[in-house]
Amino acid sequence: MKHGKRYSESTEKIDKEKKYHLKDALSLLKDIPHPNFDETVELHFRLGVDPKQANQIVRGTTVLPHGTGKKLTVLVFAEGDKAEEAKEAGADYVGTDELADKIKDGWTDFDVAIATPNMMRHVGKLGRILGPRGLMPNPKAGTVTMDVKQAVEDAKAGKVEYRVDKFGNIHVPVGKMSFDNAKLAGNIIAIFSAILKERPAAAKGKYIRNMTLTSSMSPGIKLDSDALRKELK
Repeated sequence: MKHGKRYSESTEKIDKEKKYHLKDALSLLKDIPHPNFDETVELHFRLGVDPKQANQIVRGTTVLPHGTGKKLTVLVFAEGDKAEEAKEAGADYVGTDELADKIKDGWTDFDVAIATPNMMRHVGKLGRILGPRGLMPNPKAGTVTMDVKQAVEDAKAGKVEYRVDKFGNIHVPVGKMSFDNAKLAGNIIAIFSAILKERPAAAKGKYIRNMTLTSSMSPGIKLDSDALRKELK
């Protein structure tokens, strides 16, 4: 794959063999050339797990202390008091059958879908549409719940979901390039801590095998996960 001049210049500044301390990695990320838009900053993990084994799935959610930098559109399937609760919490769309019908017609102009348990009779029929887009409400992600107020507030505050893929990797956003380094570091530490806590008991050997920091358009910068772990103690 042929990369542009900016990417090549960035690559020259990054030592591919070195694992950087978080502070140094963030400084380097800010120092390399970037396009004229506010890129998303991402964290990528390679884990020492076998995702084919049900007892080695790593999945969870956490609220980033400084948010994602993206204004999320939240949809809630609820009725009665719970619908009012969702609206008061700041949900952008609240309803039942009318929302389900709209989605069946191809509308998916939202970032997070939340549902009360009794609404899953409506939502379950939308699996083919919502599932592939990562929008299907799920109890493990906290998006099938009676506490819709908390779920909406968490989503608006910057709650992110992570799940290991079939290759043992996790990819998760941690903010925007416009964030200062302290905010990015705080978000990265929150994700890192959450994934450490999710280590499956069945996982053998080194758990976090690789950890890379990148932006939407930049090459990856390897992080020293062992050093970061020691800083947390």
